[in-house]
Amino acid sequence: MNILVSILKCDNYDFELLKDTIKKSFENLGGIERYINKGETVLLKVNLVMKKPPEMAATSNPEFTGALASILSEYGAKVIIGDSPGGPFSPMLLKSIYNVCEMDKAAKMGNAELNFNTEHIVCEFPDGKVLKKITAGAYIKNCDKIISVCRLKTHCMTKMTGAVKNMFGTIPGTTKAEYHFNCPDVNNFADCLIDICLNANPVLSFMDAIVGMEGEGPTAGKPRKIGAIIASENPFHVDFVAAKIINTEAETIPVLKNSIDRGLCPNNIEEIEMIGDNYKDFIITDYDVPKTKSMHFLGGKPPKFLEGFVDRHIQPRPDFDYKKCIGCGDCARNCPAKTIEMKNHKPFVHTSKCIRCYCCQELCPKEAVSVYRPLILRIMSKL
Repeated sequence: MNILVSILKCDNYDFELLKDTIKKSFENLGGIERYINKGETVLLKVNLVMKKPPEMAATSNPEFTGALASILSEYGAKVIIGDSPGGPFSPMLLKSIYNVCEMDKAAKMGNAELNFNTEHIVCEFPDGKVLKKITAGAYIKNCDKIISVCRLKTHCMTKMTGAVKNMFGTIPGTTKAEYHFNCPDVNNFADCLIDICLNANPVLSFMDAIVGMEGEGPTAGKPRKIGAIIASENPFHVDFVAAKIINTEAETIPVLKNSIDRGLCPNNIEEIEMIGDNYKDFIITDYDVPKTKSMHFLGGKPPKFLEGFVDRHIQPRPDFDYKKCIGCGDCARNCPAKTIEMKNHKPFVHTSKCIRCYCCQELCPKEAVSVYRPLILRIMSKL
């Protein structure tokens, strides 16, 4: 059977509607039995980037997750729901995240367990382009199969986050900062994400595109109704179709561009075999997608004598809204480059050392961080 992408209309998070649509997705892809054996332990690798309630569309939806877990449990699989959010990877943090994101509710709906194993393992990955060894949460090896449960969102660093980047959550919280710091170039980081996804090797990816996020994603954007569920055994194909739906060319999304270059994904939507509804019916032409260009598109690092000018007038940078900021220091604690300093309980970024990963923006609990794009960069981005 060829690799297929199932795309089906689904207008809301009604539990029974979700179960019916997800069951149809499995049927479109050849049936559950093609991927999961009865009695196997299945990890639903959800996206719980930070403590955000479901209506913010920043994390995996509990009804969506619960419906998928329920189908698998009824089939005869043991289901575990898990992720490694940003910050310290500890049972206390997980309990808090599960509560706010309502994954405890999802577990009850789906007769599933929540993961509290916070041990680390090192995976040898000789085929990796960037990573030959990957530090991951041990919970990903305490299961027989992994299913990625992602949401279609924009991202201020990688432009879009979906099935592939969702696997970055297999990396323990604080270790993520090391990967960001060691791969500051977005294209290099994209290959890092691809290596991590290939190592995790999800058997299926289910993308919640019922309500996505646009704008300053992955946590500070706005919910946007799309009305679809996308699923496939190939996470790169899922993301390619998602990019088309948000009216964005794959070549402008680093993860997809590099996936195409590495032969993991075609560069033409016509080469992806789809089943179900027509993806064109879901395209949103005015979906708010971040502009992610920086000096990298001019050929890399500027000459020494121009660094100050470029840093001030061309490079994008984190911008702090001190009216919203509560001085919690999460941005400074989670900064991979350690370039944010707290002064009088307010963050200050040393932009010359900033690697533009925007972890500060992603993990701010008050959405007090945005990405400032200077006028010259905005003009250049349109060229």
